[in-house]
Amino acid sequence: MRKGFTMLEMIVVVLIVALLMLLTIPNIQKVMGIVQKRGCESQLKIVDAAILQYMLEYEQIPDSTQTLISSGLLSDNQAKCQNNKVIAIVDGQAVEQ
Repeated sequence: MRKGFTMLEMIVVVLIVALLMLLTIPNIQKVMGIVQKRGCESQLKIVDAAILQYMLEYEQIPDSTQTLISSGLLSDNQAKCQNNKVIAIVDGQAVEQ
């Protein structure tokens, strides 16, 4: 008697793996979208805090995130969201663009 798996057993295993992938991939994509959205919301809060600190130090509203970066209150990575959207300052508030 030869040892090994039959073709039917291999097909069943492949079908089970494919079914599991079909069930998990949409959920993973949904979670990744939520993570990116919340990450960007956190970045906006960080920029808002830097805006407040800038206003306390210089008694004026910063023109852009580049102003915050040059004053040392913000880093380059903090001036954009994870989804590569840029954060801008509009009316003294950080907004995603």
